[in-house]
Amino acid sequence: MAAKVSPSILSADFTDFADALKMLDEAGADMIHCDVMDGMFVQNITFGQPTIRALRKRTQTTLDVHLMICDPIRYIDEFASAGADIITVHAEACTHLHRAIQMIKAHGIKAGVSINPATSPECLRYVMDDVDLILCMSVNPGFGGQKFIPATLAKLRTVREMIDASGRDIMLEVDGGVNLENAAEIRAAGADVLVAGNAVFTHADPAEAIRVIRGE
Repeated sequence: MAAKVSPSILSADFTDFADALKMLDEAGADMIHCDVMDGMFVQNITFGQPTIRALRKRTQTTLDVHLMICDPIRYIDEFASAGADIITVHAEACTHLHRAIQMIKAHGIKAGVSINPATSPECLRYVMDDVDLILCMSVNPGFGGQKFIPATLAKLRTVREMIDASGRDIMLEVDGGVNLENAAEIRAAGADVLVAGNAVFTHADPAEAIRVIRGE
């Protein structure tokens, strides 16, 4: 089965998100990955709830909202109200991870948990019955355009085994350094949602890039 591709809007021209969304919809993107950064959990600052609300008005494609922010429980209600279809929080940023997951699901949307490259998948074990998506960062979060960390492949295989053992339909997403050359290896390690930014936005044919990353 082909993977899903969630192009990161972070790689788009920030002055013309409407055009970027139109291009991604026409290219067949499965989701739109929205990297929300607060300048505290990560060094960079990107955008917040108003941008998600504006994106929601321009596309019906799934908004895959990745909160790279401190204490995300403070803003879950707002991002859900803005139109997120999936909200992913970082295990490292949550004092009460289970509570954050339950808050997301209370809005009738999917809940994800993300872990950084050096974070053990063991932190996921006691929330496996509640999550809809697990996101393994394959770069240190904060900036686009970084190179894929090879050790992520072993982690993906471990998390895939955890998901399969749970018997639940949990998406396994990978974010960071995904491109046309390494996508097949990443899919083989167990990922079924691949976040790609520059690999899609800088390609002469974004639709072709999405097809290759998807494995079609």
